[in-house]
Amino acid sequence: MALHMAVEITKNSGVSLTAQIQSYLRKEISGGILHPGTWLPSSRRLAHDLDVSRSVVVEAYGQLVAEGYLEATQGAGTRVVDHLDTAPPVVPALLDEGHVPAVRWDLRTGGRNLPVFPRREWLACYQRVLQTATPADHDYPPLAGTPRLRTELARYLGRARGVRTDAGRLVVTSGFAQALGLLCAVLRQDGGGRLGIEDPGHPRQRQFVRESGVRPVPVPVDDEGIDVDALAASGVRAVLVTPAHQFPTGVVLSPRRRAALVRWARDVDGLIVEDDYNGGLWYARDPRPLALQRLAPDHVVHAGTVSKSLAPGLRLGWLAAPAELRDRLLRVRARHDLGTESLTQLTFAELLAGGLFDRHLRRLNARCRDRRDALEEAVRRHLPGAAVIGPPAGLHAYVRLPRHTDEAALVARALDRSVMVRGGAAYHVRPRHQEPALVVGHAHLPRSGVTEAIRALAT
Repeated sequence: MALHMAVEITKNSGVSLTAQIQSYLRKEISGGILHPGTWLPSSRRLAHDLDVSRSVVVEAYGQLVAEGYLEATQGAGTRVVDHLDTAPPVVPALLDEGHVPAVRWDLRTGGRNLPVFPRREWLACYQRVLQTATPADHDYPPLAGTPRLRTELARYLGRARGVRTDAGRLVVTSGFAQALGLLCAVLRQDGGGRLGIEDPGHPRQRQFVRESGVRPVPVPVDDEGIDVDALAASGVRAVLVTPAHQFPTGVVLSPRRRAALVRWARDVDGLIVEDDYNGGLWYARDPRPLALQRLAPDHVVHAGTVSKSLAPGLRLGWLAAPAELRDRLLRVRARHDLGTESLTQLTFAELLAGGLFDRHLRRLNARCRDRRDALEEAVRRHLPGAAVIGPPAGLHAYVRLPRHTDEAALVARALDRSVMVRGGAAYHVRPRHQEPALVVGHAHLPRSGVTEAIRALAT
């Protein structure tokens, strides 16, 4: 391997070149700059790069091998030894899960609960993009996203979700987190600084909003979705909702509440952020509700992502926003980054244009439907008095437990039986102790695994 490594030496120094190289590498390794397992250039390559005799490097490497800093493998090369522990421990980020015990069945949402990625289709699309890419495609992308993806997204969102938009009103983002951060920045500019958040809802999302300088205001959710009367009483003028499949309860915003929510937005000249987080994962027999945005395009921002349908690691999301708000979002974004990576955008556009994304969703929905059926059957058989609520959709389900259940004790005892699951209380700002529940990520498990995990919970 023709590796390169930055090494600082001074040829007119009184210290020998061999000693300088040894000292430099020793400090870089001890300081954690050269990490365990890092391959170093060959002695011939490094000697050439430093313009020194090869014997100088050979002697330096040999001494560090003798001291235990490096290891040399015949035919492979020289690298920093794996067992060195020189770097300070890494403190988990505030939003990180940190270290969790190894368990047989991990039923948490997120994390391992990921869809099956269409590797073959993605690779084929990526290859076509590379073969046809122009020099402009390798330049900094437009802040709003590549025109090709925005055009295909407008077509797809109109066809599949009934969204009223066009390429000129779409903004491609690095996932929903960036989209939410941009929206919070605009709210701060307007002086509102408050955002209605569903309760229960995603605890990390509440924390993200708070750390973005906006106060999250909890608004209760019932079996019809968000309580619009409570929203109006809160005095906020912006709200974040998940109307198609409320997170985490899975309930669908009722037609009556949809109409009331739109009226509220018009009455207060407010903003609704519609988080369509499931990304096409709907396998209920009833038709999927169309986008809320189509009822009031001037007051609703429709947000989507491929994190559930493809992979969160792609960091690909979008906003369909009113024209004036879109321009403000782009002005805010221009102060923070230079757009979303273009080759991934073009690959997703290729996936959409060829119908491959729709085909992937059909396969994924069939798999999720099978796991959801297994979950419902296992709950009926092994958890008497419990029920899975909400239509079959997404990668998780909400299991409402009998009222007498000690939710916290159940979650703790489940871990003793190698089942990790979160209780419903973790998602509430104001925990409702009279409504115990479990939030179960099921899409990644084998069908038999769903049954075994629920049987363990029953025990």
